[in-house]
Amino acid sequence: MLFTSDRGIAPAAAARAAEAAGFASFSVPEHTHIPVKRESPHPRTGDSTLPDDRYLRTLDPWVALATAASVTSRIRLSTAVALPVESDPITLAKTIASLDHLSGGRVTLGAGFGWNVDELTDHGIPGSRRRTALREYLEAMRALWTDEIAEYEGEFVRFGPSWAWPKPAQARIPVLLGAGGTEKNFRWIARAADGWLTTPSDVDIDAQVALLHEVWRDAGRSGTPEVAVLAGRPDPEKLAHLKSIGVTEAIFGLPDRDAAEVVAWIGRLAGKLGLG
Repeated sequence: MLFTSDRGIAPAAAARAAEAAGFASFSVPEHTHIPVKRESPHPRTGDSTLPDDRYLRTLDPWVALATAASVTSRIRLSTAVALPVESDPITLAKTIASLDHLSGGRVTLGAGFGWNVDELTDHGIPGSRRRTALREYLEAMRALWTDEIAEYEGEFVRFGPSWAWPKPAQARIPVLLGAGGTEKNFRWIARAADGWLTTPSDVDIDAQVALLHEVWRDAGRSGTPEVAVLAGRPDPEKLAHLKSIGVTEAIFGLPDRDAAEVVAWIGRLAGKLGLG
């Protein structure tokens, strides 16, 4: 995962190096803007201070992933996380479908409700309704991705019968919810998504993954949910344990450094993980 900014390594260069080193996916985040005056505390700092000034400088995720798609052929192109409700759902559906079509079906949508309520407010989304808004956006986008003639009627999204191409190359673009590991969020996942992307505060997740699987089964979903974990250090024993409890992907953050340093860092990480 590269926390993209307008400095340091470019997303395309990072994705190309990650693919060459044997990694399975490449992720970027999203913030359209950060209001200077805001009431929302950051989940890690607990107040209005930010842990990193890259929040102010984040690149558009879909432009970033499109540049990555143009120089890679295998690695999945993901968001960790995107904020769909900060875009128009019809145009966002077109953007994601176009990227999936042009990349040969490599898109995974990691989506969040959005911790920064002030940011959401500037996009016309009340913080108290962000869960409903995200569910509607996903339902509407799936209709545009799959139906020959799509339509949707909701509180935040509504459009009449419409044509929309291209359709994604994948039969279903995977959607992972990036949110805390609570039963409420797991029920939302079982209804509206395909898996869970952990937050930095989700550390010992054995019980949470078991609960997610239980909620998934109780909702009548087939198969098992995807679980992507922010892995931290490349500890082989920890990674083996995570796999044994149902984790499907481990994500490692890249440093905010120049291209040569990041490429070297990717190579060292691949060596520690035994990739090749």
